[in-house]
Amino acid sequence: MSSSPRKTLRALAEARRGVLVAGAFNALSARVIEDLDFEAIYITGAGVTNMWFGLPDQGFMGLHEIADHTARIRDAVSLPLIVDADTGFGNALNVRHTVRVLERAGADCIQFEDQVSPKRCGHFSGKDVISTDEAVAKIKAAVDARTDPDLLILARTDACATQGFEAALERAQKFSEAGADILFVEAVTTVDEIRALPQRLARPQLMNMVIGGKTPIFGANELAGLGYGLVLYANAALQGAVAGMQKALTVLRETGRIDEDPALVVSFAERQRLVAKPALDALEAKYATGAR
Repeated sequence: MSSSPRKTLRALAEARRGVLVAGAFNALSARVIEDLDFEAIYITGAGVTNMWFGLPDQGFMGLHEIADHTARIRDAVSLPLIVDADTGFGNALNVRHTVRVLERAGADCIQFEDQVSPKRCGHFSGKDVISTDEAVAKIKAAVDARTDPDLLILARTDACATQGFEAALERAQKFSEAGADILFVEAVTTVDEIRALPQRLARPQLMNMVIGGKTPIFGANELAGLGYGLVLYANAALQGAVAGMQKALTVLRETGRIDEDPALVVSFAERQRLVAKPALDALEAKYATGAR
């Protein structure tokens, strides 16, 4: 019997081999990620907010919006899903409810952060964090709320920006003691900090590589060598999609036409393959009236 996505994700994190995790903002982007043989998908709150509302990552996404995206993506792909639940949408009781909702929706790992509400992108200025005691209580609530013990809880701290690296590391350790399965110290700003985290924290860790953000970019192999379990590119697909739209639409505006040029657009056939039209055609034939 094959391993469940939750057990697979735990094994990936614990292997400490710098597994690349790409972020998806809808079902089609998740299909592309799976089609390109990534091993796990991150359902990005920033990406959902950017692509669905046209707004920055500043707390505009709600629980049922991320749950709806999770359910749609779960139906589209079989890879393990890490779901960005922001601050848990309230206090410890709200966190408990968030875990129940997202677990039912198909999350394999749920990420919670310790920012005040409304949160901000981890690489924006103006962040602040709640007290350590409140943050730890929310992680405990998340751990207690899961009905499947294989569901993972990913605990993120944004304390580096306001309280410094040592304070953030101390918080992460307390999250570990509260039962978090994976730790995520967000927006570290120096090479030395990146190198230090796996030496100072025993739990598997995720390192977030934000293109254009505050954290120095490391290659996945180098991060694996340092002992990181997961290497996140939450919005590489989003930024690539925007660049592709701008390029194709500029050509359309300037020339008045676009032919099936692979330098600009995927082919019609490739688009249909990614949305599983051939498989649906086969099912349609199977269930056609009179079919045997």
